[in-house]
Amino acid sequence: MSDITLYDLKGLKCPLPVLKTRRRLATMQRGEELSVETTDPLAVIDVPHFCNEDGHQLIETVKLDNGHRFRIRKG
Repeated sequence: MSDITLYDLKGLKCPLPVLKTRRRLATMQRGEELSVETTDPLAVIDVPHFCNEDGHQLIETVKLDNGHRFRIRKG
């Protein structure tokens, strides 16, 4: 299993969580994993759509008290 990079995007509103996630994934190697935490309620729609469109694998979505955590494997 590869290391997971943690990325805190709490407090940012749409479209910033997806834009910053895209930028961070661009610096990573294929197969590496990124864990993104966000408080944006639209991220639960935007992040899965982004992963599908850009060829990344959404491994896990976890509902947190104040948002969501997404685990993404770079495709």
